[in-house]
Amino acid sequence: MTDAVIDGRRARGDASRRAIIERATDIASVEGLDGLTIGRLAEESGHSKSSIATLFGGKEGLQLAAVAAAADRFRDIVIEPARTEPRGIARVAALLRNTLDYSRERVFTGGCFFAATAADVDSKPGPVRDAVRTWMGDWYGYLEVQLRHASDAGELQTDAVATDQLAFELIALNNEANSRSLLMGTDRPYALAAAAMHRRLREAGADPASLKPLGD
Repeated sequence: MTDAVIDGRRARGDASRRAIIERATDIASVEGLDGLTIGRLAEESGHSKSSIATLFGGKEGLQLAAVAAAADRFRDIVIEPARTEPRGIARVAALLRNTLDYSRERVFTGGCFFAATAADVDSKPGPVRDAVRTWMGDWYGYLEVQLRHASDAGELQTDAVATDQLAFELIALNNEANSRSLLMGTDRPYALAAAAMHRRLREAGADPASLKPLGD
């Protein structure tokens, strides 16, 4: 078998895997990770059960792959674009704007993938819950680090405890906007959340000029 044939098969396999996992993440964003089965995905994607099982090695492998793929999408859409801003309050504002847009623009049909799947696995110990918890911990931690940078630079008037509290409140506003928009079928919660984030950061001492992504 020639290298060209092997490379062609590998490329087709990679393309199939990408297409399957894209559909898998979308299903999980609506129905949770428990709703993500090889049989269901075979029906939705047009691939055979055996081919999906070969690619992912069973339901748990499929769920773990979906979590990893969703984390990559979040990183590409929310975190990496914000890294063009300097560390601190400017990056915090960009991160918050990006999280709201990520949900509002329905990157996944069910809004935020991790909001949907965390509720599905939070009381079910195992590798899948560990993967969701690890990623969410990384995201929460990253936002807290940016807030601490802002505090250390004098952009916010907070100490370590207050910074932790502020991160919690900002994430809660984003999660509520995601949940309420999905339930009510309107984008209005994102505007309300952005305004509340803007106000909360101003109250913590942020310069309004640094908060332009969240509105005036």
